[in-house]
Amino acid sequence: MSANEQHPYSLAADAVRKRFGEPPRVAIILGSGAGGLRDSLEDVQSAGYGELGLPTTSVVGHEGQLIVGRLGSTRVAMLAGRLHSYEGRPLEEAVRAVRTMAAWGVNILLMTSAVGSLKVELQPGDLVRVTDHINLMGINPLVGPNIDGLGPRFPDMAAAYDVDLGAEAEAVASEMGIAMTSGVYAAVRGPSFETPAEVRMLGMMGASVVGMSVVPETIAAVHAGMRVLTIAIVSNEGTGLSDTPPNHADVTATVGRAATRLCPLIETLVSRW
Repeated sequence: MSANEQHPYSLAADAVRKRFGEPPRVAIILGSGAGGLRDSLEDVQSAGYGELGLPTTSVVGHEGQLIVGRLGSTRVAMLAGRLHSYEGRPLEEAVRAVRTMAAWGVNILLMTSAVGSLKVELQPGDLVRVTDHINLMGINPLVGPNIDGLGPRFPDMAAAYDVDLGAEAEAVASEMGIAMTSGVYAAVRGPSFETPAEVRMLGMMGASVVGMSVVPETIAAVHAGMRVLTIAIVSNEGTGLSDTPPNHADVTATVGRAATRLCPLIETLVSRW
């Protein structure tokens, strides 16, 4: 890339700024089945990813729209639809939306994600605040020349999931009587669900849940100086922990039911920011 050529995320940020004006403080990535949060937005504006120079999505449950509006008293940007490495797309495309939000001036990235349980005590529908991750995807969005305009060559990941935001989320959940635990997210590339041996291995490594996203976006966000909060919904028990094999339709349905608790939690939390 020549010195005068803009990165794709920078071009997208210019398009977003032209379309929506000043940046909100918070961007929310809606995972599988969690799109109901959009219904709580007021003063809504939206645009398709393609209109803004963001890669379009191909997975059911991930629409591909940037929606800007007010959630309570707080203006937010919602990314309805995320890209995954398993789609065969370059990792730059999977994190371009996050980098676009950072370049636009957004400070906080809040993510939801459907995950598989690695522990028998974690059941479908449970909410889990992610405190750390194990990257087993074999990929990292920072590979290649560093983008100095975003962040340093070697970003510190010691507190990738913001401790203060996490504590605030747990306090709000407690106030609302919503059960939420915490744990480590193991990231695998997918798209196949894990084998029973892999589920046992991930649990022994210290992970509580497993998924196929979140980690690339977290790394890109931390690199760009954003604060990250991730709340996962257990959509299925890991293979071998249950007699019921996982499938994507059940994942989306379970997450949709759990979203009736997650969405009010996020709305109340974000309204305080």
